[in-house]
Amino acid sequence: MALIPEGQREAIKERLGAMEGPVKLVMFTEEGPECPYCRETRQLLEELTELSEKLTAEVHFFQEEKGLAERFGVDKVPAIIFLGEDEKDYGMRFYGIPTGYEFVTLLEGILDVSRGSTALSERTKEVLRRLKRDVHIQVFVTPTCPYCPGAARLAHQMALESEKVRADVVEATEFPHLAARYHVLAVPKTVINEVLWLEGAVPEDHLLREVAKAGGVEL
Repeated sequence: MALIPEGQREAIKERLGAMEGPVKLVMFTEEGPECPYCRETRQLLEELTELSEKLTAEVHFFQEEKGLAERFGVDKVPAIIFLGEDEKDYGMRFYGIPTGYEFVTLLEGILDVSRGSTALSERTKEVLRRLKRDVHIQVFVTPTCPYCPGAARLAHQMALESEKVRADVVEATEFPHLAARYHVLAVPKTVINEVLWLEGAVPEDHLLREVAKAGGVEL
C-alpha cells in the first residue's frame, strides 16, 4: 500500500517542482525488529523520488556499511542525509520516519538544499559565518506535533548556512533512550552541544543567540 496518498501526489509533485538543483537523500536502514520503521521510511523516500527527476535516493545498510555510516556521523537508523549539488553535505539529518507533520520538514529540507540557501535573515547568516567552534543541534519531534516542523526546519537551515553546524532532527518516540537521556517530556525540544536545552519552538533570534554562544561568537 502506498504511503503517499494518491490524492496528495499531485500537490507534492507541484511543490517539488520548485526545486532548483539536484538533491540526493542518503538513507541508512536495517532489516528486522530492531528498526520497525526502516522499511516504511525507505518506501516513503522511493515514492517521493518518483515525483521529481531532480530528487534521488540512495540506500545503505547500517551494519554492513559502518565505515560509510561513520563518515556521515550516523549512529542510529532509520537515518536520512540531505545532499545537494555535487553531493555537498550540509550537515542536515533526520532520524526516524518523516510522517505526519514531519513530512513538511522533509519537503522543506529538500527545497532548501536544492537552492543551496535559506530564508534566514542576513544578520543570522553573517553570525553563522563567524562561528569558531562546531555546534551540534538536536531537535526532538513527533509526527503529531504541529509546532515541531518550524523548530526542525530552523535548525536545518542553520546547518545549511554554516559548515560549523550539524542539525539532527530526531523522532522522539522511535528513540526512547535518547528521549530519556535528554528528558524529553514535550516537543519540540532543542539540545545544543549536549548541554543546553531549549523547550518549545523558539524564534530565530533566540536560537541564533544560543548557537552563537556555543560557537564562540559574541553578539
